[in-house]
Amino acid sequence: MTKKIQMLVYVIILAVFDTVIPIPMTALIFIYVIFQKPQWFRDWVEEIYRS
Repeated sequence: MTKKIQMLVYVIILAVFDTVIPIPMTALIFIYVIFQKPQWFRDWVEEIYRS
C-alpha cells in the first residue's frame, strides 16, 4: 500500500470516528500540530511532497 493510499485510509477512519463521537478529533489533531510542531508531521509532509 502506497503512502497516499495509507494516508487516505487514515483520513477516512478519522472522519468516521469524528461522526460517531461529537468531539471534533481532526480539529484537536490540527491544534496539536500547529502548537507543538511535532517532528513526525514535518517528516510526513516532506515525504508527501517528495513523491
